[in-house]
Amino acid sequence: MGVSKLKLIDITSNLINLDPVLVRFIELKDIHPVLANEIIDKVHGMTSFVSENPCQALLNELYELEKKYGFDIKATENKNVIDNFTEMREYMVSTRNELEEEFKKIEEKTLKARELRDAKEQVKYLQTLDVSLDALFNMKYTFIRFGRIPNDSLEKVKYFSTKPFVFNSFSVESSYTWCMYITTEDYKVDVDNIFSSLFFERTYIPSFVHGTPKDALLLLEDEIKSLETSIDDYTKEINDISSTSINKLGVIKGELLYLNRLYESKKYVVGMGDRFNINLFTEEENVSGIIASFKDLVDVEVNVNEGDSDKRIVPPSKIKGDFFSRPFKMFTEMYGVPGYNDIDPTLFVAITYTLLFGIMFGDLGQGLVLVILSLLLIFFKNSNLGKIGLRLGISSVIFGAIFGSFFGNEELLGELYQKIGIFKEGVFPFQAMHSSDNTMITLLFAVGIGIVLILSSMIFNICTLIKKKKYVEMLCSHNGISGFIFYACVIIGAAPMVLNMMLPSIFHITFNFFNIVVLIFGILVPILLIFLKEPLERIVLHEKPFFEGGVVGFIISGVFEMVEVLLGYLSNTMSFLRVGGFVLSHAGMMLVVMTLNSMMNGVVGNILVLVIGNLFVMGLEGLVVCIQGLRLEFYEMFSRYYEGDGVAFSALNE
Repeated sequence: MGVSKLKLIDITSNLINLDPVLVRFIELKDIHPVLANEIIDKVHGMTSFVSENPCQALLNELYELEKKYGFDIKATENKNVIDNFTEMREYMVSTRNELEEEFKKIEEKTLKARELRDAKEQVKYLQTLDVSLDALFNMKYTFIRFGRIPNDSLEKVKYFSTKPFVFNSFSVESSYTWCMYITTEDYKVDVDNIFSSLFFERTYIPSFVHGTPKDALLLLEDEIKSLETSIDDYTKEINDISSTSINKLGVIKGELLYLNRLYESKKYVVGMGDRFNINLFTEEENVSGIIASFKDLVDVEVNVNEGDSDKRIVPPSKIKGDFFSRPFKMFTEMYGVPGYNDIDPTLFVAITYTLLFGIMFGDLGQGLVLVILSLLLIFFKNSNLGKIGLRLGISSVIFGAIFGSFFGNEELLGELYQKIGIFKEGVFPFQAMHSSDNTMITLLFAVGIGIVLILSSMIFNICTLIKKKKYVEMLCSHNGISGFIFYACVIIGAAPMVLNMMLPSIFHITFNFFNIVVLIFGILVPILLIFLKEPLERIVLHEKPFFEGGVVGFIISGVFEMVEVLLGYLSNTMSFLRVGGFVLSHAGMMLVVMTLNSMMNGVVGNILVLVIGNLFVMGLEGLVVCIQGLRLEFYEMFSRYYEGDGVAFSALNE
């Protein structure tokens, strides 16, 4: 991957051409326009065309109309528009009022029908009574109430048995019981309060219902059917209103969306007296098409310059993609966007992260499971994490095959390799990486990987500084040439001593790297250049004073900074011990699983222990390894060569 080279296009014309230019401008593809404020804030005398956008309020009203009434308004594209916002608003208000009126009628009829159905439910239980309902409700000394009460309140009714009322239940449902109670005039208020406290819901029998309960049922059924017919009629009227207005609303939505884009595009326009200017970035292959878009407009100038030619504007970074590293772009952007003149580190991140994960999670069987899960994520969700997981799973499979680990079994692959003649007995390399007997070899192997990655990061930084023409920092930085030479010389000189001391049974190195030439040009000169980096930069840039804060203050602060740099080299190198630690921890956790498996009796128990144990190890270790891998990337490598202070390329029509 890399940062694409861009062209800076400058579109200039008279104010009379602003609208025609904007009409063409908003249709351009793969362009990154520059906000007017980025230029106006740095140059006096220029103006902005940003103003209140009348389209957004209307669009919000339209979206509310869609949400409230369940419309699916398809925007009808119409670029020959007249921005008559008053007419648009009046039509939307008129449509909303009509719909609200019909919905209000439906709501009223629906509520009435629900009440009648409740009344019908009550009357249904009175059919055995051969008495007129008028007689029941017109009794002079007693009062009757119909309704329903929650089932959990039925038992509580017994607590009020001494009160002057008669209670009778008709039917018990899942949550409620239909019932009635009768009381006298004197106790009506008290009894009503009692049943209200028991959450009694009263059902009112409509006044038009007369006669016996059987007669009342017929009247209620007729009235309910009449209400349902009215509801259907109102629903039909709503559908008619919707069908006639949906097309017009679609046209309005299309016009508003188009006009909204035109108004929003004015934030990219810079005013210069009676002329205006629009700046945008694009790739070189798009330049000819952009020029052609404005060719037929009179007095419109389109100038093409290099992407970094205008020092007032920070060029955006458009990342080129490749198949392997593209998913890892998210890791790079978590730290920041590469600058326009920086080298994009995504490919380096993809390679190193995949390598580190495979070493720390090296198990052929578990790697295959990760590959399968990742493929499922890609197939069903097209997940970027699935694409990363696929690459990490393949790396785990490769290193699992090298280490000879298959679902924690450290012998199965070794025996297979011996049978097919790949390795002779006892000669299988790297299989001992998971063995506690070779802990020191594993840890030194991890440190060796860290040293290579740290040196690679320094080389990456040197190349970036050369591209950015920061030659003093390239030479004198502790992550530049001086730091590279110093660190490499110390490692080469110290390696024989460390290997002889840590692995005396394997290494007997007598080579002494530290001679007078190495000490002077490999140790002292690089340290001196790192120490003098700041004053050397001031000399090159012709800035004074060379020693800000005085010579003594510079020396004291410089000494402390050098101690910090030297400790940083040591801590960064030792940080990679965690790679070896996770190699060993994988073997340790799987040893626990295998031990538990040997304690189980029966095939089913063995299978359950192996499956659950492997899933647990995969989940726990996989999560920790992912996090630790990112930590090594960000703290031990990114901090050496990557600033991440760039601006992401943001296409206008995306």
